[in-house]
Amino acid sequence: MTDTSHDPASLAASEPQAQVRRSALLDVVDGAVEASGQDAGTAAHYGDPVREQRALARGSAIVDLSHKGVVCVSGPDRLSWLSTLSSQILTGLRPGQSSETLFLSVQGRVEFAPHVIEDGRTAWLITEPQETEPLRQWLESMRFALRVEIEDRTQEVAVLGAAEVPEHLRLLAAEPAEGRCELVWTDPWPGVAEGGWAYGEQQDHPGEQRRWHEILVPRERLVQAVTGPQSDGLSLAGSWAGEALRIEAWRPRLGLDTDDRTVPHELDWLRTAVHLAKGCYKGQETVARVHNLGHPPRRLVFLDLDGSEHTLPSAGAEVIVGQRTVGRVTSVQLHHEAGPIALAVVKRSVDPQAELRVREPLRDPDAGGGNADEQAPEQWAAAQIVVVPPDAGQVVQRESGFLRKPRS
Repeated sequence: MTDTSHDPASLAASEPQAQVRRSALLDVVDGAVEASGQDAGTAAHYGDPVREQRALARGSAIVDLSHKGVVCVSGPDRLSWLSTLSSQILTGLRPGQSSETLFLSVQGRVEFAPHVIEDGRTAWLITEPQETEPLRQWLESMRFALRVEIEDRTQEVAVLGAAEVPEHLRLLAAEPAEGRCELVWTDPWPGVAEGGWAYGEQQDHPGEQRRWHEILVPRERLVQAVTGPQSDGLSLAGSWAGEALRIEAWRPRLGLDTDDRTVPHELDWLRTAVHLAKGCYKGQETVARVHNLGHPPRRLVFLDLDGSEHTLPSAGAEVIVGQRTVGRVTSVQLHHEAGPIALAVVKRSVDPQAELRVREPLRDPDAGGGNADEQAPEQWAAAQIVVVPPDAGQVVQRESGFLRKPRS
């Protein structure tokens, strides 16, 4: 019998669905409309999503991310231990420095993707709501005799997102770390970290226009931090605004752009979360084999959707060529300048010049209700922009002149 006691996937499957953590801001801010899906428990918007998005892009708005989890790893062995387990080298992190790493399955599939910030004594892992408890449990199972301690601090510490970090939030962000440093995670995307590799655009990448920080503040001071006197001139933006800017930047997100088959190469995640020259870790063989000898089986694309329908497809909608399904939409939003946009994962073999359409899944004809026309699935024309090229991989890209060397 196969032992799955140390398998992140089995831990996640054995857990009940993550309990929605409802933000206190939903009850005190006028016009707050709660989000659904992975961002449930926070506001999708506060009455004017487009205005909120513009303010967020300018740096004058804050997004409530307090549904996210915060797992702390302390002890003298913390960074070397996390490096041994994950895809990134974290041993050189200095207080206040940010990173990103992936914990993979034996098959090289993405299980967890925490954002990491070090304060000199503790590594703080910012997690998606559904991965917090499975990650904590899995880390506990891998401690053995090492000098590390794992603690879920989500009940004490809340996360906020912003393009610019106001001074009063920087002061609050030093409190959970007892003043050792400001706990402000800075997104490295779309740069190429040391040991990383870029499959997609290197020059004029749309992500270069996006600045993003995640700020850890005491949960008991969350409401005062974003609505009190010190927040004068600062507005709130909902999760829709943050998602639109993320999608525009081609930035992958765990749980939305990933599934149980995702390998990092498919999402161009080798840029920021994988060190190709580090030692052995679970899943490394797949990472090396796909990069050095082959191609990822699927690839991420950006879709510029036809806005004439005045509607948006849902995440999970089919991407089709002719009548053939070649992929699925993973994230979709209305951008304040670009209109309806989406990320999708499609088969590697899809021609980059192919005319794509997005189609809602066919309804069950036995479900009843409505006439035949109403049962027809809605469709959108979609212009494809390549994020991960079909020939992604070190060997082929060297031959084609598309080589992106790891930065030293």
